[in-house]
Amino acid sequence: MTPVTTFKGRTVALFGLGGSGLATALALAAGGARVCAFDDAPARRAAAEAAGIAIVDLAEADWSDFAALVLSPGVPLTHPAPHWSVELAKAAGIEVIGDVELFCRERRAIAPDAPFLAITGTNGKSTTTALLAHILREAGFEVCMGGNIGTAILSLPPPSEERVHVVEVSSFQIDLTPSLDPTIGCLINITPDHLDRHGTLDAYAAIKERLVAGAGTALVGVDDALTNAIGKRLSEREGADVYPVSAAGERPWGFYADGPLIRARNAGERAEEALVLADLTGIETLRGRHNAQNAAFACAAAWLAGAPPEAIAAAAKTFPGLPHRMEIAGRRGRVSFVNDSKATNAQSTEVALSSYERVHIILGGKPKEGGIASLAPLFPRIAKAYLIGTAAQDFAATLGDRVPHEICGTLDVAVSRAAADAAASGRDEVVLFSPACASYDQFANFEERGERFKALVTAL
Repeated sequence: MTPVTTFKGRTVALFGLGGSGLATALALAAGGARVCAFDDAPARRAAAEAAGIAIVDLAEADWSDFAALVLSPGVPLTHPAPHWSVELAKAAGIEVIGDVELFCRERRAIAPDAPFLAITGTNGKSTTTALLAHILREAGFEVCMGGNIGTAILSLPPPSEERVHVVEVSSFQIDLTPSLDPTIGCLINITPDHLDRHGTLDAYAAIKERLVAGAGTALVGVDDALTNAIGKRLSEREGADVYPVSAAGERPWGFYADGPLIRARNAGERAEEALVLADLTGIETLRGRHNAQNAAFACAAAWLAGAPPEAIAAAAKTFPGLPHRMEIAGRRGRVSFVNDSKATNAQSTEVALSSYERVHIILGGKPKEGGIASLAPLFPRIAKAYLIGTAAQDFAATLGDRVPHEICGTLDVAVSRAAADAAASGRDEVVLFSPACASYDQFANFEERGERFKALVTAL
């Protein structure tokens, strides 16, 4: 835990007692703050009270007693409308902040030179965060990984010059972190997302920009128009330390994926002289252009943090990957089974499909707007599709005569049929579970769905 001493002796309101919210309440209390917490869910209030946190109905509280409102990132700050607790905080004239802001303040107070590496982006931030942490650990650093991935940031050990914090930060968290100042900040990409929470794409992009704008050293993607513009804008600031990162091939300088090679190139240096940080050849957990982008960021950040190139290259080869993201679930004969349950929309499935020349793909669940029509250019890669969930009929209509398919209904039937067809081909085949749908029609979440797929593969 990182005790939050910056509010010692003061009273803090806290709304939202989920995983990170409860961790934040405990960290504030450990640092000497008086915490008045609330949540709409009775079970969460009970759990916090059992942990020694005072439960106070903030709707009826005297807000003149509070020094700040600490808001859980899942609670609306601005859109579609500010949460009632935010409105009460504004009326009382107190700041509204989140757990990452508390960490940043504690770092400045107790260890301002402690290494703090922060990663954001619409896609790929979890893989980049996990890969960066893996590389640094393998290179001999003491690493604490958390934030939007896994462990809440205030559940990690305190900042120290002897340890590196590698933290994934979502747009919701950035919005609650006015003084975000990582040692190294990574902005991977920006595509339309969470517009219901941020209002417009420009507002969403501006929030993402804050992570690299406040960084000592900024790594900014150049493969989409929004991040490219951000990188150029930041580079124009006096004293800026900004590096471009790309997965689109050779660049005159910066970090980029040159085929399977991740290179670091100085301005004026010949392409063949650019330093090779890693070779992704044969690394299944880093297959595809999207993972080349993730690897370029992770290798770049590791190198800037002091990891030797040879250690970076060796660690990349042992990266185990993340569950439910292009995860090798097993092999049976000449058939490989890939669990990409995290693909809850067509855009994510497009990334997976682009990574293979030929697949037997399992699609379906609770459909998103637009369905799978955007995948049409990749239909020739599909040997056959196996359709499940409430999207099955609509997906069948989209595939039509262009792609062989069958409606299987449930995941167990789909896995069985796909495995049999792939094995019968007598060639190297891939069964890809990349649903392009939410899971809520048949599963609680994408993790449960992915675990079910892996269990079915194991049973084969």
